[in-house]
Amino acid sequence: MATFKAVISLFQVILFAVGLVPVSTDIDYGGDTYKAPEISSPMYIAQNGESDFSIVTAENPDECILTAADEFQTYLKKICGAELEIITENELSEGEKAVIIGDTEISKEITDTDCSKIGKDGFLLFSDGNYLLINGSDSRGALYGVYTFLEEYLGVRWFTPELEVVPENKDIVIDAGINRIVEPSFAIRRNDCAGTNNAHRARTKMNVSFWKEAHEYGGALTYVLWDVTLDKLVPDALFAEHPEYFALQPDGKRSTDHVCLSNPDVLSIAVENGRKAILECERKTSKHIHIGQKDNMNYCRCDLCEALYEKYGSVCAPTLIFTNNFADALDDEFPDFTFTFYAYNETDRPPTDMTLRCNKNVVPVLCGLHKACRSHSLTECGAMDGIENETFDMLYGDPKPQIAEDFANWVKIADTTYIYDYTINFLNTAQFFSNFETMQSTMKYMHDIGITGYIYNCGDGHYAAFNELRNYLLCKLQWDVNCDVEYHMNDFLNAFYGEDAAPYIKEYIDLQTAQTKATAHAFDFDWHYQAGFCSPYAVAKSDLLFDLALNADVTEKQKFNIEIAELSWRYYKSNLFMGEFIFLNPFRLKENEKLYDDFKSHGLDRVSSFATIPEKSEIDFMDRPFNWGK
Repeated sequence: MATFKAVISLFQVILFAVGLVPVSTDIDYGGDTYKAPEISSPMYIAQNGESDFSIVTAENPDECILTAADEFQTYLKKICGAELEIITENELSEGEKAVIIGDTEISKEITDTDCSKIGKDGFLLFSDGNYLLINGSDSRGALYGVYTFLEEYLGVRWFTPELEVVPENKDIVIDAGINRIVEPSFAIRRNDCAGTNNAHRARTKMNVSFWKEAHEYGGALTYVLWDVTLDKLVPDALFAEHPEYFALQPDGKRSTDHVCLSNPDVLSIAVENGRKAILECERKTSKHIHIGQKDNMNYCRCDLCEALYEKYGSVCAPTLIFTNNFADALDDEFPDFTFTFYAYNETDRPPTDMTLRCNKNVVPVLCGLHKACRSHSLTECGAMDGIENETFDMLYGDPKPQIAEDFANWVKIADTTYIYDYTINFLNTAQFFSNFETMQSTMKYMHDIGITGYIYNCGDGHYAAFNELRNYLLCKLQWDVNCDVEYHMNDFLNAFYGEDAAPYIKEYIDLQTAQTKATAHAFDFDWHYQAGFCSPYAVAKSDLLFDLALNADVTEKQKFNIEIAELSWRYYKSNLFMGEFIFLNPFRLKENEKLYDDFKSHGLDRVSSFATIPEKSEIDFMDRPFNWGK
């Protein structure tokens, strides 16, 4: 029966791919419909470029509250021209109007809301005609409240680290009855887009930087050790005298590719090196340390490890037990530390015997999304990436959504869980990666099952393939999984590509999303021929949309951004011999050469995460551009 369904599905894919059946471009990007703030009773913070408000903080504000006050002052002046004085609460005269930022004695008189009970990084926005109060569960929450107020009520936007939009308005009016408590969907949020910095992280309310403490922005989650760490905790140099510390391979030989986590001596060595790393770490606010294996599948096959795999039903068992023991050994000395470990590659499946649990201070970092289809719902599509998974029934049938089920089971055995997400095509960073439709539903599922943190990786350094848009939307969703994705998408497109060109770019995104969804599963490691197939109509329509966008009334910078987006489309066409890159076109080599030149002139130096594009003299333009990155 499953194979019959798969055959029908494949037949439908063929019909969509050749264009005999048109795809529906009515895409639902998810989230609740955006509603602009309403004004039932006007409260003027500024009129005709003048204001009788002051910005008020506590007597001795910390560094973060000072940043919050300065940011409010700076952007209000940019908007209306008025520069509000920053004072402390003892300087505020009775009856004087004020924007109160952070925890003050005055705030306790204005509202009976106990902000200390608001969730981490959350905040209160309150207005009563005389006062605007922005207070958080802590100082960073107050800062996030300032950024949210500037964004949602005054129209400021931070689309990228370089693209800031500040409206100009001599009158600043809000409702006099605002009373909102806002809390983030995920307690832990990380998204380092290209060119990011501490300010942009704070403005997009990302609180993880790994290495930069950012005290002036309320601090950030940083690590003593992160990513691949077992080579530091159990150095490869020990192999010469103690090969038993390392992984036994099926051929009976030991290898430094992995560590044997069942060897009791390994734990004591790792604990001592972990203690040393904590004590010597320059970032004194770092309270996380990580257990991370090397990036391969050559895990240990010794009898002790194999027995644990068998007993608990997963290769993750030794890693989980090791991390628990590592945490136990260091917990008394470092009681406020969190110990994380990768659930990645061979360790991504949770134990089937759920009596094996993570300690309260141990957090699995779940990496399995890199195997999941990005074109279809995580809870409905069971297609998985990997040669061993690419069976006919897996790709065209109706397999169980294993990854979604695994995540739900991890949450059952850990008090805290982090997602480590990629959402970029590593093998084809220059190619349109159609995951915009599923981002909201995936992240809402994560939130609803109880995932605590969402760490996004690999936004760094990639400018092609709408990655700036993806980064912007991911920040919005990490903060609020129910946000209106299409609203934020259109908002971004208008600014980044220009209002005259944005509708054409949006139509292209809709078309490509629909075409990919109808003809393929999209994975993080797709080759060019796996990422969906465009019908002749879709190719012609996409070409037309880019022609219209490029000839729209936009700025030079916006046109440059459109050209980069078109490069992703031309790159895709060339790889699949479509349009002007059709194999029979005698000018195909010239088109490939022009594509190369345009990549270089637009600052794109790679088509793959793993290699830069070589010099032009080394390129065979008979070859497809996918191979330029090898």
